[in-house]
Order: sequence, then C-alpha cells, then structure tokens
Amino acid sequence: MEKQVWLFTEGRKEDRMLLGSKGANLCEMTSLELPVPFGFILTTRVCADYARIGRLPHGVMEEVWAAIREIEQRHQARFGDASNPLLVSVRSGAPVSMPGMMDTVLNLGLNDSIARLWAESSGNPRFVYDAYRRFIQMYGDVVEGLGSEPFEEILEEYKRSRSLKSDLDLNAEDLKVIASRFREIHTPPDDPREQLERSIEAVFRSWNNNRAKRYRRIHDIPESLGTGVIVQAMVYGNRSLNSGTGVAFTRNPATGDRVFYGEYLMNAEGEDVVAGIRTPEPLETLQRDLPDLYAQLYRMQQILEMHYRDMQDLEFTIEEGKLWMLQTRTGKRTPKAAVKIAVDMVSEGLIKEREALKRIDPNQMDYFLHPMIDSKADRDVLAKGLPASPGAATGRVVFSADDAEAWAARGEDVILVRRETTPEDIHGMKAAQGLLTALGGMTSHAAVVARGMGKCCIAGCGEITVDAAGKRFTTESGASIAEGEVITLDGTTGEVMPGTVPTVSAQADPDFQTVLSWADRYRRLRVRANAETPEDTTKARELGAEGIGLCRTEHMFFDAERIDVVRAMILADSPELRQRHLDRLRNFQKSDMRQLFEIMSGFPVTVRLLDPPLHEFLPQEEKELRALAGRLSMDPQAVMQRAAELEEVNPMLGFRGCRLSVAQPEITRMQVDAILSAALEARKAGAEAQPEIMIPLTVARSELDTVMALVRETAEHVFERSGERIEYQLGTMMETPRACVRAGVFAEVAEFFSFGTNDLTQMTYGFSRDDVGKFLPAYLEQKVLENDPFTVLDQRGVGALIEVAVQEARKVNPELHVGICGEHGGEPRSIRFCHETGFDYVSCSPYRVPIARIAAAQALL
Repeated sequence: MEKQVWLFTEGRKEDRMLLGSKGANLCEMTSLELPVPFGFILTTRVCADYARIGRLPHGVMEEVWAAIREIEQRHQARFGDASNPLLVSVRSGAPVSMPGMMDTVLNLGLNDSIARLWAESSGNPRFVYDAYRRFIQMYGDVVEGLGSEPFEEILEEYKRSRSLKSDLDLNAEDLKVIASRFREIHTPPDDPREQLERSIEAVFRSWNNNRAKRYRRIHDIPESLGTGVIVQAMVYGNRSLNSGTGVAFTRNPATGDRVFYGEYLMNAEGEDVVAGIRTPEPLETLQRDLPDLYAQLYRMQQILEMHYRDMQDLEFTIEEGKLWMLQTRTGKRTPKAAVKIAVDMVSEGLIKEREALKRIDPNQMDYFLHPMIDSKADRDVLAKGLPASPGAATGRVVFSADDAEAWAARGEDVILVRRETTPEDIHGMKAAQGLLTALGGMTSHAAVVARGMGKCCIAGCGEITVDAAGKRFTTESGASIAEGEVITLDGTTGEVMPGTVPTVSAQADPDFQTVLSWADRYRRLRVRANAETPEDTTKARELGAEGIGLCRTEHMFFDAERIDVVRAMILADSPELRQRHLDRLRNFQKSDMRQLFEIMSGFPVTVRLLDPPLHEFLPQEEKELRALAGRLSMDPQAVMQRAAELEEVNPMLGFRGCRLSVAQPEITRMQVDAILSAALEARKAGAEAQPEIMIPLTVARSELDTVMALVRETAEHVFERSGERIEYQLGTMMETPRACVRAGVFAEVAEFFSFGTNDLTQMTYGFSRDDVGKFLPAYLEQKVLENDPFTVLDQRGVGALIEVAVQEARKVNPELHVGICGEHGGEPRSIRFCHETGFDYVSCSPYRVPIARIAAAQALL
C-alpha cells in the first residue's frame, strides 16, 4: 500500500508535489540538521482521496498514530498526557505557496483537565491558559466553522471591561476566565486523538474554502494539486518574555536589497505576526537585545539561501532562549525585488542567467510599465506607514472587500483601507489598486499577498484610525477621509497623500533592462505590437517591439475630423461623390502610415485592411443621425434609411472583413494606395519601410484570390504612377475555423498568416465576445471552463485548429511566416504554445511587449 504519512526524516525538497512545498522544505531543513520541531506530513494524494470519498482513506490514522509516537520519542513528551503534554500544530502546505488561504490549528492536545494539571505542574499558568484559549478559538473557527469573530468579541469586551490595552496585559486568571467563556461558545472534544483526526480533516477541507479558491483563480493555481497536512510538535513563542516568534527574509522582499530582513514579537505565537494583530519589532532590535540568538538566526538564513539558491521566507520561534526553525519557502517578492534578486544572484555566481530568467513571472513585469510617484511632485502627507509593496496607487477610498469589488466593477479605481486584512479579503485586494492597513507589519497578510499580486501596499500605518462601520479614517493630525474620497499611496516610502499625485514611469530600472536583454538573447520568437497611432508605435519601439503585427486601419478614422468623412463616404449616393471622400481618406491614412513606417524603420508593419461592419461608423440614435445629416447637408430621411439598410442582426458574422473588399473594392483600392504610397514616401525620407498587407476574415481560397488580385492590381498602379517599386508581403488573417482547416490551399498564395485569435475563439466556441460577460463568470466559478478563453488561448480546441493550419500550410509553403495578433499574443502560456507550434512572431499591445519578450525566452528555456 502506498505510504500516506511521511516523517520529516523521509522526504526531500524535490518531493514538493507529494508533500507540499512547506512539508518538503521541513524535510530538507531536517536533513540539514537545523533545529526543526519534529513532525510528519499527510500527502497531497490523501487530500485528493479525501475530496473524492469525503473521509480520510483507510489506514491513514494508523500511520498517523505511529508517527505521533516518533514525535513523542524525539521531544520527550506524551500526546494526551497531563503533566508533560505533547501539543501539535496542524497546518496546510500545498505544492504552491498560498499564504494565509488555508487553515491552521495550534496547541492541539489540550482539554480542560490537561490545562488545569499542566498549569499547576509547569509553574507557568499564564502560558498554559494563553495556549488553551488560542486552541479553543482556532478549533472552533477551523474545525467547527464558527469563525473567529465570536471569540474575538469576548476577548475585546473582557479587555475593555478591565481597561486593558493589549493581550499581554492579561494575567493567568484573566486567560483562564476567557478560556471558560470561549468554551461556552464551543468546547472541543476532550479526547486529543479525536481533536487531531477532526483537525486533519478540516485542514484538508480548507483546500476548497472560498478564499483558497479565489486565490487559486487569481494566481492560476490548478485545483488538482491539493494540499498536504503537516502535523508538528509545538514550540512556544508565548511561553515567557524570553520567548518569541518571527518571520524573516534572506533579502528585502520589497526592494530586493541584499539585507537580512524581518520582524518578530516577544511572548507571542506565529499567527500574531502574520495576522497583524500586533505591530512587530524589526530584526535590528533582536540583534541589539539578543545578539547571540540573532547570530544563530543569521547563520541559518545564510545556510538556507545558499542551499536553495533563492531568497527564502523563514518562520522561527524562540522558546526560553532556544531557537527553532518552523518553515522555509521561496519568498514572495515584489516585481522590483524579483528582477533585482535575479540580477544580483547572477552577479554573485549563485545562479546562471537561464535559471534567473525562468524565475521571473512575466505577468509581474507589468509593474515596470506602471507609474511611480514623481520625485519632483509636491507631497502633502496625511500619514506614514510601512512601505510593504512599492509603486504608486491612486483611487477612491473603500473600507470593505465587497465594496472594493463592487466599486471596481463600476470602473472606479479604489484603495482598500482596513484595520488589518484577513484571508477573507482576497477578492477586494484583487480588485483594489492599492492597500492601506492601520495594523500589521512588513510580513503581515496584507503585505505578503500584495507583494504576490504586485499591488502597492502600505501596512502598519499607526497614524490612522479606521472606522469601517462609519466608512472613514482619521489621522493623528486630525484629517478625516471618508468613503469615495481620492487618496494616493506611495508604496516605496509608505506615505499616504490626499488627491492625485503626479507619477513617472518605472521602466528605466537598470535591473529590468538587464532581464530584458537576457530574454532577447535566448528567445526565438520575435515580438511585435498591435498599434496604429504614432504614439502607440513609438511606445512599442521603446519597449522593444520588432515591428507592428496588427495595424487596425479603421482606428485611424475615429478622430473627430475624420469620422464624418468616413460617414459621408458610406452615405454617398453616387460613385463620383464616394470617390471624392475616399481620396480624402487616402490622404489621412497615407500620412498616418508614413509615420508608422518611419518609426518602425527596418521592421515589418502589418496593415490590416478595413475589417468592421460599415454600420459601426454611423451613429445609432435618431437624434445623432439627424445631426449628422445637417453637418453633411443631406436629407435626414435618406441618412436614416441608409443606416437602416446597413443594420445587421449578427454583424460580427455579417458584412465585414474581406467581404467589404469583394463587394466594395474601391475602399480596398484606396487603402492599398495609401499603404504603398506611404511606404515609398517613407523610403524617400530615409526609412527602411517593410509593408505587409493583411486581408481579414477569409474563409475560401476563391475569396482570397479575388482580394489578392485586387491588391496586386492596385499596387501596380501605384508603382506605375510613382515610377518606383517597393517590396511588400501579402497575407491573410486566420480567424475562422474554415480558414484553419483549409490552410493548405491558402498557403499556396499567401506569404504570411496571422492568427486573429479573438475572432477564432469566438467562432470556435460560439461565444459572443460582446455578451460573454453575462455567463462566463459562472462558468469559471463552477469550473465549467478552467480559464477565460478570450484571455488564455484554448490549446485543446482553438489551439488544435491552429496546429492543423500551421502543419498543413508549412507542407505547402515551408517559408510561410506565421504570427498571432489576438489578445493572446501577450499572455505567457499562449506565447509558449506559439513557440511550440513553430510561430515566427507574436504581436500584442505595446505595454505587453516586455512581458512577451520574457515569456518567449521562457518558452525556449
């Protein structure tokens, strides 16, 4: 029978898929002979079995009791014994770190009689009843599902009634009374064995609690991974004033600086630090007050970073002056820290460039394309807290996670302000631009989760008082900020400011540029941008784009000066009048395209012929149509009649794309003339223009032949008129299932394919892009679909069509260039698919270009 319970002496860090990351690392630390409280892990396969059958599988608890005996022997204590009890913690540990998302039970093994006898024999009743009241609360919250609030209310009311400010002010008798009141809400089973079995089940169940599911969805963690459950001997940071607990990082997780960094609390348990219940002390204070202990901790963090060759996040406990290591894991870090640590570790010889590149999360690099507070800006500082996660964030203040999500859904940028965050706030943290908490430190829940999300965060801002019920916060200086008011956070300095503060770009960061240079050295895929304005094209070049993969020519018409010319062309009642308007549009497009060719000199520019239905250019309301008729000196009835004629029941499948070229060839002639004339003019000005003309929405070879003949005929007229020629490529946009399965015959005449995966996804799924929001959230919530197919390329369905198309096309035309220009061109998993399928390039929005460069390198590595 497969082993279901592993002792810490039996695993290694490579076993993380089976034992979870936390469990595998505890095994590794044990093998390094670091001071780790002994324990064991129930595997992720047990989690899968528990989810499938609704109970612990046969034989698991027998293995658990054998493992408990191992802990008893090593720690010289007995589980369930009153005079020398072994207490254990029961924690979750998935293969991928999910800080605070699942459940924990500490001090398990206590009951009323054990607590009473142990308090008498230990000579430390305050510690015993502090441990007992914590156990009752955690058991009631995690195992019985009562939540922590009823217990917190009793604790706070008790302190208020006796004018006590802190938990530390409670004496043994106070804690004994509180434990008794907690037992009135719920009493855990007297039998420690029953406590343990039920707690193990509860922690397995927490893999599927709402906050864990939300976190997995946000971070794209597969549900199939499951969690391990770690049972470990307790060591006590709350035993005395000579005990404590802390969290540390081998490097600064916010900036990446190579400094040992962390926080601790004396006379506390680990949950007190990460929950932000008390604001902790920095490690520098530990170095001053307990230098020998600090030196031990410093040596251990050096050992672990060198062993793992990555920045580590450590948890430690000091019990009566003895140091214990409770956890090490790869530390969550901000995007800025991620690139700095990667670059520094390569410089230090710890890792190679290839490994450093693989550690970068491409999606996090979006941070460098967003603003930082301008150092020259005037600062009216309301309050200052801890700079937990850098960057700038401006938005309207809200005081609950639900409000953050609701306001963001209405298009508002929001700042979530909380006394402290809890794992239940995950959806609001995701929706907010930034986070501000009054309590907690640099390792609190808010700080860790914000860093993982790349969100700006200020934690432990003790200068503010949060009134969540009244929906406002006040500062020590007397300022009062209500819900809906705008504030700005500087996550780099920890400053909170009223209103909007000017910002600057962070993309010039030298470490970021180093990472991009590595990516360019290793990747095979080229990266282009979707752009049609000089501003976007310039930005794309600044960010490293190697051409334009999609220039949507219709976007050049939406300027106020131009849109009425387009409308006049559509409404023209004679060929001569129509041509006059087309001539004006040619001049507009030629001017714009010349700028694009000049900015992208030496790189290809793929220009898509007009794609949307003509009715989209016309106003929809009668009032607006009448106003248009007035501006064009036309009969309002004629305008409304023409608009009605163009209206379609299903326009995305109607009169658009290459169908416009077949039915109204004069529009295509105008566009081809503008493209090639602009390229010739750009070449005269010294630019190396590389025009590519793309025919959209083709479904048949005969259709493609017709439009290609029209393009070539027009091109010859342009060359004859100008007395010059220029090389150009002629291809098609692959965005229908029929085009994919007929790709072989298309490849006989096309010089390139560009997959328009937005429309291809729409037509393959039969989902309307414009209406999918009405049901897609339910599909994702209920796991009908794993991902939004308009965000992450569906490799099994849409991808299968693409693979068929590329394979069949390359058989016919091995030199065919293949790219992608849908939104998926900037999504890392989709980029990897493009690499593996043999694409030549991906094209994405300008601001996704750096992300695509890194993802393309990772696809190869």
